[in-house]
Amino acid sequence: MNVLLSIKPEFVNKIFSGDKKYEYRKTIFKRKDINKVVVYATAPVSRVVGEFEIESVLFDDVNSLWEVTKAYSGIDEQFFFEYFTEKEKGYAIKIKSYKKYQRSMKLGEVYYSVPPQSFAYID
Repeated sequence: MNVLLSIKPEFVNKIFSGDKKYEYRKTIFKRKDINKVVVYATAPVSRVVGEFEIESVLFDDVNSLWEVTKAYSGIDEQFFFEYFTEKEKGYAIKIKSYKKYQRSMKLGEVYYSVPPQSFAYID
């Protein structure tokens, strides 16, 4: 099973350049058999642009999560803590490997016609 994640274009670029090795989430998929993420770059790109394999999913208090992941976060500390405002714990999806598609696709060409708010399960 795979998931489709909506990710802002600035972070998508950092993932596919190798600068960002963790994708942060306040909530995450419940299934444990997820091994691949299909990446939907949000507006203004609004396209499915690639995928990455999941190495692991970290769940910890936000201070510990930052300490463990900050070297490859792809974001600065202020942004990280603003994102997790009012959250005690958070998730970091560790990216094992990534593949940017040669041709991006409209969402409706491959999956749904509406982008997921956070994620959607896909086969």
